[in-house]
Amino acid sequence: MASHRIMGLVLLLVGLTATGARAEEPVIGYVKTVSGEATVNTGNNRVVAQPGTPLFLGSQLKTGPHSSLGVSFKDDTVMSFGPDTELTVDDYLYEPSQGKLRLASTLLKGTLNYLSGVIAKLKPDAVSVTTPSGIIGVRGTQFVVKVDPNAP
Repeated sequence: MASHRIMGLVLLLVGLTATGARAEEPVIGYVKTVSGEATVNTGNNRVVAQPGTPLFLGSQLKTGPHSSLGVSFKDDTVMSFGPDTELTVDDYLYEPSQGKLRLASTLLKGTLNYLSGVIAKLKPDAVSVTTPSGIIGVRGTQFVVKVDPNAP
């Protein structure tokens, strides 16, 4: 009986340690909508996306075939992804009272519909989306981009 308690305590401590590392990182946004198969990969942590799944700096968002995903960031930036999309959040800083604003991401493939939040409205040059063929600087409030990995 004591061995069961010890094993339970060990499993609890391992679980707290594994989630404790994630708890120290600030949440920068959340998954709002999912249709089909989508995942959020952060470091070695891969989770099936569902409404409420937190996003962190470095999170890679992936959608499967016939799938879509919608996310919202702390500054009210909204991104929607179509099928077979991969995007990584490379940089995110939202401290408007200190003038510290940045949002940078990399779209490897797929489709992205971007709707500006506070960062782009206060400091448009602080937002960028890198694609295999260039960088998109956000100067408006909305854009749509498609990256075809098979295009020349």
